[in-house]
Amino acid sequence: MSVTDNLSATAGVADLAGEIDALGQRLGLVRERIGRVIFGQQEVVDQALITLLAGGHALLIGVPGLAKTRLVETLHVVLGLDERRVQCTPDLMPADILGSEVLEEEESGRRSFRFIPGPVFCQLLMADEVNRASPRTQSALLQAMQERRVTIAGRGHPLPEPFHVVATQNPLEQEGTYPLPEAQLDRFLLQIDIGYPDIDAERQMLIATTGLAEDKPKPVMSATDLIAAQQLIRRIPVGKSVVEAILGLVRAGRPDSEGRPEVTRHVAWGPGPRASQALMLAVRARAALEGRLAPSVDDVLALAHPVLRHRMALNFAARADGVTLDALIDRLCQPYA
Repeated sequence: MSVTDNLSATAGVADLAGEIDALGQRLGLVRERIGRVIFGQQEVVDQALITLLAGGHALLIGVPGLAKTRLVETLHVVLGLDERRVQCTPDLMPADILGSEVLEEEESGRRSFRFIPGPVFCQLLMADEVNRASPRTQSALLQAMQERRVTIAGRGHPLPEPFHVVATQNPLEQEGTYPLPEAQLDRFLLQIDIGYPDIDAERQMLIATTGLAEDKPKPVMSATDLIAAQQLIRRIPVGKSVVEAILGLVRAGRPDSEGRPEVTRHVAWGPGPRASQALMLAVRARAALEGRLAPSVDDVLALAHPVLRHRMALNFAARADGVTLDALIDRLCQPYA
């Protein structure tokens, strides 16, 4: 490599580092603005931001009252995204999400069909209690989530950019629900489990939300800024050790993996290649969120659970032995800890 090439490469790395540092500072302000509205859920907020920065979709799972809906509403304001909400119910039809064609008659008597877009034509779609929708309606989101377009009456309609789905699910109420199929679960970049806040955060929330005035989210970024950030994240270099950790972790979770008898015994089906892709993008986004030039193996370990927990299923032997999915993922992470 010539001296000129060396100088160009050095300048390129310096430029990339400067862009990542600027993005990290911007995202720090985003986190601060969200923290004024969402209390005691910093890890949840970070994972939601990682999902959007990586260009993916998120599945939020938690009991009622843990600010799932408020988080999505705050994200759309702070990130400057056009947001729509769909309340999923058993009688919800695909056309209620995608839109439909209506027959119109002009003054001349000429009739023609006109497409009326549904709420899916937005930049941030919240599917509230997605498991209450019927399988037919759930499948309406499959093409939108994977291809960023929908097909109505044989015609394709592209969705706005960026396009993200954030679905919520209540783990307690299972009566009258339709579990999400594996094909749809795999399309969510992260499954974000939301727990109860600690006492200090709940005290702060209690005081802040029951007075006359309440903090409102304020915009920090725009949709164009988010698209630029997503493109920058794909340029972040990933070291060989991180790549090998991702591959080793994902492949170890498959029932046919060699040297893992507990996986063969307890796992019904394991993560596919999309899990590796999701983990690669997520660790890059986590590094950018913290203003770092490159991800580390610690990022892989931090995101292993939200990436893998909805891409694996335990069998009856695991339930009989008292094995949980989180404990199994912990064991898969041990060689890299």
